[in-house]
Amino acid sequence: MCGIVGIVSNTPQAQRAWLTIGRDAMKHRGPDDSGEWWSADGRVGFAQRRLAIIDLSPAGHQPMHDASGALSIVFNGEIYNFADLRDELIAKGHGFRSHSDTEVILAAYREWGTECLARFNGMFAFALFDAQQQTVFLARDRAGEKPLFYHQAGGVLRFASELKALLADPALPRRIDPTALDCYLAMGYVPGERCMLQGFNKLPPAHALLFDLQTGKSNIWRYWQLPELEATSSRPVDEAALLDELEALLEDAVRRQMVADVPVGVLLSGGVDSSLITAMAVRSSSQVQTFTIGFPGHGKLDETEHARLIARHLGTRHTELMAEDATADLLPRLASQFDEPMVDSSMIPTFLVSQLVRQHWSVALRGDGGDELFGGYGHYSRLQWMQKKLGTIPRPLRNGIALAAEKLLPVGVKGRNWLQGLGVDLDKGLPLIASCFDVTTRGRLLAARSGWHAQAEDVLRSRVPVHPDLLQRATRMDFANYLAEDILVKVDRASMLNSLELRAPLLDYRVIEFAFGKVPSHLKATAQDKKILLKRLTARVLPPEFDRQRKQGFSIPLGEWLKGGAFRALFNEVLRDPACSFDAGMVDSLLRGQDRGRSNSERLFALVLFELWRREYGVTF
Repeated sequence: MCGIVGIVSNTPQAQRAWLTIGRDAMKHRGPDDSGEWWSADGRVGFAQRRLAIIDLSPAGHQPMHDASGALSIVFNGEIYNFADLRDELIAKGHGFRSHSDTEVILAAYREWGTECLARFNGMFAFALFDAQQQTVFLARDRAGEKPLFYHQAGGVLRFASELKALLADPALPRRIDPTALDCYLAMGYVPGERCMLQGFNKLPPAHALLFDLQTGKSNIWRYWQLPELEATSSRPVDEAALLDELEALLEDAVRRQMVADVPVGVLLSGGVDSSLITAMAVRSSSQVQTFTIGFPGHGKLDETEHARLIARHLGTRHTELMAEDATADLLPRLASQFDEPMVDSSMIPTFLVSQLVRQHWSVALRGDGGDELFGGYGHYSRLQWMQKKLGTIPRPLRNGIALAAEKLLPVGVKGRNWLQGLGVDLDKGLPLIASCFDVTTRGRLLAARSGWHAQAEDVLRSRVPVHPDLLQRATRMDFANYLAEDILVKVDRASMLNSLELRAPLLDYRVIEFAFGKVPSHLKATAQDKKILLKRLTARVLPPEFDRQRKQGFSIPLGEWLKGGAFRALFNEVLRDPACSFDAGMVDSLLRGQDRGRSNSERLFALVLFELWRREYGVTF
C-alpha cells in the first residue's frame, strides 16, 4: 500500500521540487520507504511513499524498473493473485528479482500490454512508463478501492493518490468547479470523473488512461463493467447451487486477501458481512486475530456483545478496543485528509477505529460491499414497497405531492425526501432519497453566487443504470456511486491517515460478478427482507443464536453533539464566519431546525466540512 505521484510531459520539466513535496505530503500512506525517479530527458517523474506489506525487503522499493530499464512503475494497492500470475509468467520465460506484486505488474504488462488489467485480482492504482512506446499507462481497480487524481493541460499530465500531492505544485489553480459543488450539495459527494477543483479529475473505477508523450494527448477507456443478470423468470434458480458457489468464492477471496508478509487481522462488528468474512478466515488460518471497537456511553452503537458471540463460536483471538469520544478539533484534520469534502460523519468513527487497530496491526479485513452487492440497505425494501403500493397513483398527482413536500415542508422533516421521491418514474429512474439539499435549498444556500444553476439532477439522471428491474437499478447505482465515492473514499482516507491497510474480500471482482450476474433480485431484497442470500449463508456457518436481522450502521451521535459543547461551537464559528460561502439566512434556518428536532445534522456537517476544506487548501470561487 502506497501513495504515488508523478508528472509526464511532452517537454522536459525544469520545476521538479514540488514532486518531492507532494510525495511527502502523503507520508501517512507510506511511512516505511520513499523513492523518486526522473527519466534522463526530464519528461517523466515518478515518486512514491511505501507501506511495506508484500516483500518487505529493499527489492520492493519504488519507483520500480524492469530488467531492461524500459518499463518503470509506481503502484498503490495489492494484487491478490500475484503469486499465480508470477508462476504463469515464469513459465512464459519471465524472470523476477523480487517477491513483490509490483514486479508482477511490470512483467504482466510486458507480456499482455494494457490487456493485463483483465488478469489482475486486487485493489490498485498505478502509473507505468513505457520508454519504447513513449506512453504512460494509468489504471484503477474495478470497484474503486484505490484513488487516482489527475490534471492534464498543455501537454502535461500530473497524477497522484491524493489531491494534496498535486496541490504541492504552486502552478496549479485552486478554483471550485460549480457542477462538482452542486453535485456535492445534492448527493453528498462528487461523482465519477469530476473533481471539486476545476481542471482536475478522478480516473473512474474500472478505467484506464494512456498518455502519449509525443502528442501530449490521452485516451481513456473502461476496461470492465458489471455483467448482465443471467437469471430470468423463465430460468429457475438453484438456490443451493448459488449458496455453494458464493461460499466457495468468498472463502477463496478471504484466503487470497490474508496473504501478506505482515500479520492480517479482521475487523469484526458482529454483523452479517464481517461475521461471514471471519468464518472464512478461520478456514485459512488456525490463529485469526479479530478486533471489535466499542463506544462506551453509546449503547446502540456498541457492537462488542455481538462480535464476542462470533469470536467465541469461531475460536478467534479476540481483542476489544474502546474508542474515546471524538473531539471537535478532529474535523479540520479530516477535512485536510479527505482532499474533496464528503458528507458522511461516519468518517469520524472510521478514523478512530483505524487509529486503534493500527496500534496493534497494519493490515485488516473488513466487510465493505455486502450491502450494495447483496441488497442490504433499508431503502431497497422501501423502494420496492413504493413501486408496488404507490405505482398505480397517477403521475400528475405524485408530482404534485413531491412539489408540495419540497415547497411546504421544512428541510429536515422526517419523510420529506421520500415524499419528494414520489415524482420519479420507478419503472425507469431512481429517487435521490439520500439527498442532502434539494434544488430549492441549494438555490438559497448559494444565492450570493452569481451564475449558479442546478445541474446535479441532470448528472444524477445520466448515471442511473438502464435496467427494467428496480432493485437491479438501485444496487448497480449504489455500487457505482455511493460505494465508490463515499464508502471506499472514507475507508481509504481514514485508514491511510493511520498507515493502516484495509482489505475488502466482498469486493473481489469474482464475488462482484457473481452478485450482479447470477443472484436474482428476490434473493437480494424484497419489500419485507434484505440481504437474503447472505443471511442464508450465515445459517450454514454461524451459530443459531446469531442475529441475522440486525443492521447497525457505523455512525456517531452527531445530533446529540450539536446540542452544545465543542462541536456546536465549531459549527457556529465556521458557518457564521462572514467569509462563509453559504447564505447566512439559510444557515440560520438549518441550525434552528436542528435545535427543533429536525434531521439537519448531516446537512450542517456537509457545509462545515466544505468550509474547513476550502480554508485548508485556499480554494476560491
